[in-house]
Amino acid sequence: MVANLIAGGFQGPVYPVNARAEVVLSIPAFASVLQIPGPVDLAVVVVPPDAVLQVAQQCGRKGVKGLVVITAGFREIGGVGIEREEKLRAIADRYGMRVIGPNCMGIVNTDPRFACNASFSATPPPIGSVAMVSQSGALGEAILADAAQAGIGVAMFASVGNRVDVTAADLVAYWGDDDQVKVILLYLESVGEPQEFLQVARAVARKKPIIAVKSGRSDAGAQAASSHTGSIAGADVAADTLLQQCGVLRVDNFRDMFTLAQALLHQPPPQGRRMAVVTNAGGPGILATDALVSVGLEMASITEASAKALRKVLPPEASVHNPIDLIASADAGRYRAALRVVARDPGIDGLVVLFVSPIMIDAAAVAQAIVDETRRLAKPVLACVMGRQRGDEALAILQRAGIPVFRYPEDAATTLRLMARRFRWLQRRPAKTPKLRVDRAAAARVLRAHRASAWLPASAAEAVLQAYGVPFAVSRRVRDAGDAVVAAHKVGFPVVLKAEAADLLHKSEHRAVRTGLRTGDEVLAAAQDLLARLRPHFPDVALQVQRHAEGHREVLLGMTRDARYGPLYAAGLGGVQVELLRDVVVRIGPLDGRDPGEMFAALKGAALLGEFRGSPAVDVDAAIEVLLRLQQLVGDFPQVQEVEVNPFILAATGRGSVAVDARLRIGT
Repeated sequence: MVANLIAGGFQGPVYPVNARAEVVLSIPAFASVLQIPGPVDLAVVVVPPDAVLQVAQQCGRKGVKGLVVITAGFREIGGVGIEREEKLRAIADRYGMRVIGPNCMGIVNTDPRFACNASFSATPPPIGSVAMVSQSGALGEAILADAAQAGIGVAMFASVGNRVDVTAADLVAYWGDDDQVKVILLYLESVGEPQEFLQVARAVARKKPIIAVKSGRSDAGAQAASSHTGSIAGADVAADTLLQQCGVLRVDNFRDMFTLAQALLHQPPPQGRRMAVVTNAGGPGILATDALVSVGLEMASITEASAKALRKVLPPEASVHNPIDLIASADAGRYRAALRVVARDPGIDGLVVLFVSPIMIDAAAVAQAIVDETRRLAKPVLACVMGRQRGDEALAILQRAGIPVFRYPEDAATTLRLMARRFRWLQRRPAKTPKLRVDRAAAARVLRAHRASAWLPASAAEAVLQAYGVPFAVSRRVRDAGDAVVAAHKVGFPVVLKAEAADLLHKSEHRAVRTGLRTGDEVLAAAQDLLARLRPHFPDVALQVQRHAEGHREVLLGMTRDARYGPLYAAGLGGVQVELLRDVVVRIGPLDGRDPGEMFAALKGAALLGEFRGSPAVDVDAAIEVLLRLQQLVGDFPQVQEVEVNPFILAATGRGSVAVDARLRIGT
């Protein structure tokens, strides 16, 4: 640590503190921080765990305002470690000290005016304009090493460890106001204070890009959830939607993080999805096309004027249609002539240039042609170079010009997709959430009557939701088969017959629903069968007779309240296959007026909600309104832990979309 502080160019005095050594690296040492004659701004604590609290206490008395606690042995070991960490927090609060760590690898600042390598990193990072935070000390070392290898210059780095005080959100806020920092990179194992992070990152991401690798994609706990919404909205889904909502670009690995950082540092974002590929080899051109389309981008249509200009400068065997194939004999001159046309085509939002070098073609000259013809272009240019002849020199020419270079087209496509996502997010502006007319008093009466409940009886859940304006299909609840027949005549045929009981959460698993019943005899037979089969297992079983809903599509609308992330709202294709299809989009509340519509538009099966095989388009606006009504209910009653309307049957506009089943859970 002392060696790194000195080698890192720190401009002030460095005081080694060691109770048993008189000298450290030829610098006189002190037995205690209290013996240091001058002021101390920062203390780097690298002592055994049992000594940390005493050292922190002494630093507080000395007037030190910043601690970097490298030492492990705190919350991560449980038991005594948790107690030790709480005491460290109390000491820091008492003396007004900010703390990074414990259990971290330190901090780095490369600005020559404030150079400070207070870390045990073996890799001094090159100076640059990227700031990084890592929640893992061990990975922090690898991140710095890989960044240096990738040519990423670092402005600041922090390993935050257990985050007893300083969090990723604190650092993002700080770097958001630092003009030296152009891009922020995060390695996250968890999001400590999700709502705080959401607010901070959303504000900072409008000023500069934030890229994150978030580990921990699995969530075994979701398998035990009682509702479809709870099962789907697991921890990683919550983390992923949190990052998306605040404009953070999530990537799967550090390689993608560094290439995306390079692209965002040096290239403008694509202002649309239309991409062009220029290549000298058909195979890589096809791979690039497939990769771009697979991530949701489009292959641009070359204008007739551009195609005509290309025909004049390319041989007859070349293709002037996207992907534009210059064929294997293409040299720097041909690349230059083609790019002069393609780069300026108004129908193109981004460009991928591929070069597979035959032995007789000078890769460095081709690279220089790419640089010359795309310089100062207001659209992104990415390159894939698989060259032999002067291939390393070609890479260096492109990288010096700020053109990201990839080994394979798939990686370039991933980077362009995320660049385009950032542009779209920056264009988005939130819309005001409408205040809807509801009967809050009626809902409150029902909820008060079930304060001791977990899952409300179906009739009570329906009453609460109807008070908040959620429309339901007409129904009656009865206890025996004869009354079911009477109820069917009252609601009108055809009807659906459902069994209900306190512990009967997933009706389809018990064959507890009968549909398409058109006569009293059919209702009687179905009711007798349901009661005979289910009463031995569910003594409180009752029957719901419900008018058949005349709709065309089933959707799910729901909310589950996460202990860390708050309300998670879900919208998706519903019915009994919801967990199998998992075509559900989740957002962290509060939703603004645009969120519900965007959630439905983001579904993989969004097209199924439009005109489909003779069926008319359905009234998605009705589902959007119900989702906003659920949000109003959740905001008015914090005791609502889960609520789900599934299925909500969407009819054509004006034909009366209705819910046919719902669940609601309350708790503290």
